[in-house]
Amino acid sequence: MELVERAVSADIDAAARAVITAAAAEASRHADEIIGTGPLPGTAEWDAEQGTDIPNQRTLAWHLLSLRIQLAAGLDGIETVLGLRFQGATWATIGKAAGMTRQSAHERWGARTTALLDPMGTGLPRTVADDDPEVAR
Repeated sequence: MELVERAVSADIDAAARAVITAAAAEASRHADEIIGTGPLPGTAEWDAEQGTDIPNQRTLAWHLLSLRIQLAAGLDGIETVLGLRFQGATWATIGKAAGMTRQSAHERWGARTTALLDPMGTGLPRTVADDDPEVAR
């Protein structure tokens, strides 16, 4: 009975965080396999992409795919959504990746991303899309 009591009463916060971190890292690995990481700096391929939108598109696609994988694995994806918002991704784009409407995406992650991106309440960074459903025009 002592082992059962230990099993049901042990502090598991650190273990749960470690599992989430490992799962997010695995989602990142799979996103690398599917989208790719892009050419190495200094190569001809890298030089050819400079001055184009391809690196930004790849980064956005990579994060959207990582979010999809995380959600399919049962993770919340808040860190990835935070990064997507900082990159300028709209709630419509995030919602599409998550298989929901922009309104649903905003309801799920909006308050938390705003709290993290604007902790002092002085305004979101300029890179964040101005598309919050309740203030969109």
